[in-house]
Amino acid sequence: SSQYAVSARGGTTETTNKMLVLIDGRTIYTPLFSGVFWDSHDMLLENIERIEVISGPAATLWGANGVNGVINIITLPAGKTQGLLVSGGAGTEERGAGVRYGGALGNSGGNFRAHIKHFERDRHDAALGGELRDEARRTHAGFRMDWKEFVVLGNAYRSDVETPAGMRDMSGSNLIVRWGATRGEGADVRVQVYLDRAEREHVGSFSEVLDTFDIEYQQSALWGSSHRLVWGAGYRHARDRVGNSASLAFIPADKKLDWGNAFIQDEIAVRTDLRATLGLKFERNPYSGIEALPSLRLAWTPAPDHLIWGAVSRSVRAPSRIDRELNAPGSPPFVALMGNDTFQSEVAEVIEGGYRAQVTDAGSLSITAFRHHFPNLRSISPPGRFLANGIEGRTTGIEGWASYRFSPTWRISGGATFMNHMRKVKAGEVDLGGMPSLGNDPKRTGQLRSSWDVTPRHEVDIGVRHASDLPNPSIPGYTVVDARVAWRLLPSLQLAVEVKNLLDREYSEFGLPANRAIFGRAVFLRARWML
Repeated sequence: SSQYAVSARGGTTETTNKMLVLIDGRTIYTPLFSGVFWDSHDMLLENIERIEVISGPAATLWGANGVNGVINIITLPAGKTQGLLVSGGAGTEERGAGVRYGGALGNSGGNFRAHIKHFERDRHDAALGGELRDEARRTHAGFRMDWKEFVVLGNAYRSDVETPAGMRDMSGSNLIVRWGATRGEGADVRVQVYLDRAEREHVGSFSEVLDTFDIEYQQSALWGSSHRLVWGAGYRHARDRVGNSASLAFIPADKKLDWGNAFIQDEIAVRTDLRATLGLKFERNPYSGIEALPSLRLAWTPAPDHLIWGAVSRSVRAPSRIDRELNAPGSPPFVALMGNDTFQSEVAEVIEGGYRAQVTDAGSLSITAFRHHFPNLRSISPPGRFLANGIEGRTTGIEGWASYRFSPTWRISGGATFMNHMRKVKAGEVDLGGMPSLGNDPKRTGQLRSSWDVTPRHEVDIGVRHASDLPNPSIPGYTVVDARVAWRLLPSLQLAVEVKNLLDREYSEFGLPANRAIFGRAVFLRARWML
C-alpha cells in the first residue's frame, strides 16, 4: 500500500532509478540507489498547485537521473491558501484527515499557511493467499511563508510501514529558502537553498540517516533580438550513515558525498517559425566524475496552432552507493552480491520527435515518437557476482495525448503509450541475473478521463485505465474503471464518494508473487470544509 513503481518510457521497478522527482524544487532522490523512497513522502493534496511531468530526457536543465522523465510537484503560494480548511474521510481500505490554516504575516506584505495530515491504510489480500503485510500509518506537517521575492517552506513527517520483509520506520524534516526576482523583460534570477534530513530503519535489513545540503543559482536573460539564455550552477553535499546488518552492508557505512553542476541553454529564434534550443550541462558526481549532458532541439510552427519538433540528447543515470558499495551478505565472503568500484554511469542516447496541435478551440493533441539507446546498463557479472555495465538495451515507442471540451462543463482527455524494449548481454560479457532489475514494463498503457460538472453543485468524474501484460515476472494485463461523485451541500462544504475499481474485477499491478497485492473494489467517502 506504500510501495510504488513509478517511471516513464520503461525501466519500471520498485527501485526505479531513471526518473527524477522534485517537490517545490527539492530533489527527493536518495544516493543509496538513485531513486525515490516513495513510502517516506506525502502531501496534503489541497496544497498542490500543479504536477509537471516531463516524459523523456531532461538532463540539460534538470541534471543526472532525469533519463526517462521528470516529475515536479509544485505547491500553491501561501496567499492562495488563506483561511481554514478541514478535509478527511474514511473508506473500506483507508482513513485520514488533514487541517490547514493560512493568514497574513502582519503588515509585511507576506502570507503564511500551516498544515497537518494523518492517514492509515489497511492490509491487502495477497496473490498467494491470505493477507499481505502492507498496512501503513503516516503523519505529515508543514508550513509555507511567501513574500514578494522570498519563499520559506518546511516539512516534517513520520511513517510506520509494514512490508512482507518486515517493518519500516521513517522520519524526517526539510527546509527550503528561495529568493527570486525579475530584472526586466525576459530576465529572471533565482537562488534556492535547502536542508534535508531523512531517517529510516528496515528491520532486519539496514538503517540510514541521510543529511543533505543543496544550493543552486539560475538566471535568464534576453541577448539581442533572437537569443534567450538560461544559465546556472549548483552544489550538493550529503552525509549518509548506514547501519549494516548480517544480510547486507554498505562499505564504508559512513560516506560523505559531493555533487556539482553548471549549465547553459540558448533558445535561438532562427526564423519567425523556427526555433533551435542548444543546451549543455556538466555535472560532477562522486563516483564517475564529470558527465556531459548535451541537448539539441528544433521546433517548427508551420501554422499558429501547429508545432513539429525534434530533439537529440544524452543523459545519464549516475552511479549510486548500491552500485559501488553494496555487499551481500553483510560480511565476507560476499557470495550473493558485490559492489564494483569501476561501475560507470548508465548512459542514454535519445532521439525523439513529435507533433502538437490545437485542432479546434475545444480540442488539442500531442504525439511523440522516441528511441532510447542504452549502451551500458547494469548487470551482475562473474567472478564474485560483481555489479557491472554488461547489458545494452533499446526502447522505442509512441505516446499520444488528446483532450476535447464538448461544453464549458464537460471535458474528455486521454492518452496511450506503445513501447517495445530490447535488452541483451553485450558481446564478451556474462550476466548472472541483472536483467529483471532493469524493468518490468507493459507494451501498452492507456487512460481515458471524463470530467463533468453536471450542475454548479454536482460533479461526476470517471476514469478508465489499462495496462497490458508484464513479462518478468509475468502479471496479466488489466483494465480498471474509477469514479467520483461530488456535491456541494453549502458554499463551504463539499462531500464526495470515490470508488476505485468500480467493476470489482480483482487484479494485481506489480511485484514478485510473494509481495504482490490483489486489488478489488475500494470505496472512500470524503468531506472538505473551507472557511
